[in-house]
Amino acid sequence: MLNVLFITADQWRGDCLSALGHPCLRTPHLDRLAESGVLFTRHYSQASPCSPGRASLYTGLYLHHHRVVMNGTPLDARHTNVALEARRLGYEPLLFGYTDTAVDPRSRAPGDPDLLRTYGGVLPGMTPVVPMDDDYWPWRRHLARRGYEVPEDTNALFAPGHDDRAPGQAISGAACAWPTQDNAAGFLTDKVIEHLGAQAPEPWFAHVSYLAPHPPFIASAPYNAMYDPDEVPPPVRASTPEEEARQHPYLAWHLRHQRDSGIAWDFDPRDNLSLGDGDIRQARANYYAMMSEVDAQVGRLIEALSASGAYERTLVVFTSDHGEHLGDHWQFSKFCYFDQAFHIPLIIRDPQPEASSGRGRRVNAFTENVDVMPTILETLGAEAPVQCDGESLVPFLSGDTPGQWRREAHFELDFRYVLDESGYETLGLTPDQCALCALRGERYKYVHFTGLPSLFFDLQEDPGEFVDRSGDPGCRDRVLEHAQRMLSWRMNHDDRRLANTRLTPEGMVERRPRRA
Repeated sequence: MLNVLFITADQWRGDCLSALGHPCLRTPHLDRLAESGVLFTRHYSQASPCSPGRASLYTGLYLHHHRVVMNGTPLDARHTNVALEARRLGYEPLLFGYTDTAVDPRSRAPGDPDLLRTYGGVLPGMTPVVPMDDDYWPWRRHLARRGYEVPEDTNALFAPGHDDRAPGQAISGAACAWPTQDNAAGFLTDKVIEHLGAQAPEPWFAHVSYLAPHPPFIASAPYNAMYDPDEVPPPVRASTPEEEARQHPYLAWHLRHQRDSGIAWDFDPRDNLSLGDGDIRQARANYYAMMSEVDAQVGRLIEALSASGAYERTLVVFTSDHGEHLGDHWQFSKFCYFDQAFHIPLIIRDPQPEASSGRGRRVNAFTENVDVMPTILETLGAEAPVQCDGESLVPFLSGDTPGQWRREAHFELDFRYVLDESGYETLGLTPDQCALCALRGERYKYVHFTGLPSLFFDLQEDPGEFVDRSGDPGCRDRVLEHAQRMLSWRMNHDDRRLANTRLTPEGMVERRPRRA
């Protein structure tokens, strides 16, 4: 049996690897992992923000099936997940970090503390070794034991060690208050290495869930100084927010009502449009610095596994829950339909001999986070549950290309909790109409809203997604074609858990056909 090292980094954009030719970012350890494994260049999250994206990653289900529409929405207990399936194979899945999984209240008594403690509970089946939910209690306790003065305000954990901001400046390039070995990523990595080093020789399954590069954007020294703000690529956006907003009613509302964690620990994201060029460049430099810091921690994990001899028995998966706009299209965070919020990295290294011909491969086919669970299970010798919407990527790992593979990526955003009451009134929507679904192909991208106009982009002519062609008479047939393909995709992924089961005089008969 193999070990499993399942790593997620929160809010990591898919274009942010130096192996992909990023103009300034350096990720040498992930690059080496890609050289010894497979790098999937067109990999997409199925939903945003964290809880919906992770629900798809952990269950293999699209959002319209698991219905975790926002952070804090419970994950229906009837859905199995990668941890529960790993337990059936004899593993005890260990959690270092968080899964942002709210418990199904119907499965617990009204006074159960899991219903009261935090929205970001633990995925069923995971054993939390170092839980890092909203209060960061294990990390805070570590800092206190190390003699640091730990702030009561959890946001202040991400404040700079010294405030060097000029008047009116929103974000600092200064290092955070903790050295890299004691910040959240360094602390978590130490705990993983310590725990796995003390494990019995039986195969293990470890899920390491890093918070970085999720905002607030701040890194420890020396990473905070790795990238010169004047040399980072500028944001991709229209000349003004007003010009950007003319594309779509939802975008017009969202740009003026941005939310989520701020780019700095004390910055309100509703003020994002007030940011100057210097602040945006500093935020981007800090984001890249956090990535390089996580990259170094991944390198430490691999080095420790190599030193113990466990690396050649370990399946390694690196991905994210969703992306980050990073100032593109005049916004930060991940509450819009642009690719920046959904295109994410995926690197898989299968140590088995049958995967040797795939090492160093770059796969340009469209892959999705719903494929990760089936891939892990097949690599471990198990069949994916019939609930799964995704397909195993194992053929790609062995150098093959599956026939009849998908021609586009699919992702969804339910924005009912992004809007406030004025938003519902302005856009004329009910909560259940606050949804969009995107079909992103090689050249064209179609975005369907439940209660608002659709969008259509020609990515060959307009890679930045600035020109909506949905009303162009010359694109009418293509828009119709993509709307029909989206409908067929949704119908093809109806819940099939009992649809292929028959009860006969000879007993139960179950078929498990591959999704088309």
